[in-house]
Order: sequence, then structure tokens, then C-alpha cells
Amino acid sequence: MSTNELGLFLRLRREAVTPAEAGLPTGPRRRTPGLRRAELATLAGVSVEYVTRLEQGRDRRPSAPVLAALADALRLTPSERVHLHRLAKGADPGFSCQGGAGPNRAVRQTVRALLEQLEPAPAVVLNRLSEILACTDGYRRLAEPLGLLDGVRPSLARFVFTNPRARTVYPDWDTVADEQVAALKQGPGSTDAHVGALMAELTVFCGESFAGRLVTVPGLPRPNGVVRMVHPEAGEVRLAYETLGLPADDDQQVVVHLPADHASAAALDLLAGRRPGALRAV
Repeated sequence: MSTNELGLFLRLRREAVTPAEAGLPTGPRRRTPGLRRAELATLAGVSVEYVTRLEQGRDRRPSAPVLAALADALRLTPSERVHLHRLAKGADPGFSCQGGAGPNRAVRQTVRALLEQLEPAPAVVLNRLSEILACTDGYRRLAEPLGLLDGVRPSLARFVFTNPRARTVYPDWDTVADEQVAALKQGPGSTDAHVGALMAELTVFCGESFAGRLVTVPGLPRPNGVVRMVHPEAGEVRLAYETLGLPADDDQQVVVHLPADHASAAALDLLAGRRPGALRAV
């Protein structure tokens, strides 16, 4: 994992903002994608040298006003602003907002009741190790034939990186792999002993396909989007997903999937043995 998560995040966001989005003229010759360091420095009201020190990890303690100015210049979303401040606060080695608490594997009864109400949609409860703790029957029908629920403690991250079927299950495997790494790095990341152990395991088992992402992917997974999966019975399905965070004490999240088109809706209805239209496309 990168030891300079703050610098990595700032650089990637700088490269993602175009001069036009920042209200700057676009020159004909630009070697750098997005904003130059000098342009970010001007917009944020700091020196180019300071931006360079932040990105290179030589300064990891920017003040709150500087963080706010950088966030404004980079046009960060509210969730990205929160992530930026967490990175600055967590720059001290060994810091973890989780303390020594292990991953929570107990799902509250009200959360299980919520899952029942989500049927027949594929929905799943995950902890910070990406372990599958509970799911709807709709998710089980989708995931079980793919091998996603194999093992005593099935884990999405382990499946994506260690199961040879994963690249067939996920046609957009690279994108899915990036999201799994981002999810593991989110929050305490490797400073959490349990997450760090999983990262070390996957680094040894998978090599560059995992380790390379640790130093290039920021710890900010997308809370929603569309994922493609190939099912042996239903064929290819496109699922729109939404991530619903549970209270901090739970240290878990619910991910709900809905068909992203009519063909996927029909495929899920087929798996459920229901009449067409039980799940509507979104």
C-alpha cells in the first residue's frame, strides 16, 4: 500500500480536473493531464513548492484552511472532502480510527429483517474485509452458482483476486478489481491490522495485479454504479448498485443491486422463478 495516501489522492484528483472545469484557459500544448501543479497552487493560494511537497509526501500535515482551499480548487464532492480530511488526520504511522477492534461479523436482527424486505433484489451485507455476512435469496441465486459464496467466510476481494473464475464472472474485471482495492483502503486501510493482513495475503498470492493497485488506486470506492456479471444460467446481467452505510458501530454496509436494463430484469426474474416484471429496470 502507498505510504503517501494523501499525496496520491491529491495528484489523482489534480489530474482529473480539466483547466476548463477550473475556469482556466486551455493551452494547445499540455504534457500533464488535468491541472498543472502551478495551476492548482494558484487556485488554492499556496506555493508550487508546497503542492509538490504534499504530493511527494514530504509534508503530510496541511492545515484545515489549506485543505479547504485545495478541496475548492479541485472541485471535490462532499464525500471526497471528508476523505481528504481523513487522510490528513490519519497520516501518523499506526493511527487507526478503529483502534484495535476486529471486523464485526455479527449482523443485527433488524438488518436481517431489512434484507427480507428487499427480496427479490440481490442484496448483501459486507464488513470492512469485504466478507459476505448475510444476503437475500435473490443474491444467493445470483452468486452461489458463480462461486461467490464458497468457503467458510466468503470474501468479495478474495474472490475477485484469487478465484480463476472471477475474470469470466466480471467482464470488466479491471474496474471491479480497482473498486475492491479502493474499498479495502477506505478508512483505516492497512493501519488496521486485519485489513493489513488481508492486503499482505493478497499481495503474496496475486503479486502485481493486487500490489500494483495498492500504490495507484485511492481509497475512495464508488458508492453506486453499474456492474456487469455473467451467470451460467441467466447469461450477462447488468446490475445497478447502491451502497447503504450502516451506523459506525456496525462497521458494515448493505449493497443493493437492481437490474440496469429490461434484459437483466428478465434474467433475474428467471432465476427467481417469478413472473416477468417482479424487478423493474432502473
